[in-house]
Amino acid sequence: MSSEHYFDATPAGDAVYRTITARIAGVERTLTTANKVFSPAHLDEGTRILLEEVPEPPTHGNLLDLGAGWGPISLELALLSPEATVWAVDVNDRALDLVRKNAADLGITNIRAVHPDEVPADIRFEAIWSNPPIRVGKDVLHGMLEHWLPRLVEQGEAWLVVQKNLGGDSLQRWIAETLGSEFTVSRHTTAKGFRVILVDHSAADDEDLPDFV
Repeated sequence: MSSEHYFDATPAGDAVYRTITARIAGVERTLTTANKVFSPAHLDEGTRILLEEVPEPPTHGNLLDLGAGWGPISLELALLSPEATVWAVDVNDRALDLVRKNAADLGITNIRAVHPDEVPADIRFEAIWSNPPIRVGKDVLHGMLEHWLPRLVEQGEAWLVVQKNLGGDSLQRWIAETLGSEFTVSRHTTAKGFRVILVDHSAADDEDLPDFV
């Protein structure tokens, strides 16, 4: 079995493209995926549940899709909030190329598909939506969330979907313990074995946020 995963930066071999349909922003849309990215055959169940359960995003500001894959969350955010800037962040070059292609095919111009280190350090987010890559391992996952969640603006919200049997409950507890009293962490809903977790930045001033370099 290959040791290569969808979270490798540069997948080996040629891309094998395929066309799928998925319901994005309430409409069935034709989209392009490829091998060596997350869930290339269809919109995965966790992301589908997230898109169904989360309230509409803020209309303006910066919105983050952490672990964008081929782009379903980014596309949803961009279509629902055309005046916002959507940051589609992933380490996988092929995934970022697919986000750009799907956005172009749908006439979307407000998505920036970038590597994590390409997001300017002073950017703060009105909302973060993510189906986080649990299979990268606990240390890497925790590092990602510790880096990005504190970049919510005051009153900003992060919405995460995690399978219960892959540690959804323990991850919720860890986020609450790690972020502290400036954030409220709660379970929004459970559906088909997935937890939808809400992280609300309810009480912090931007000047109290850590610096990012």
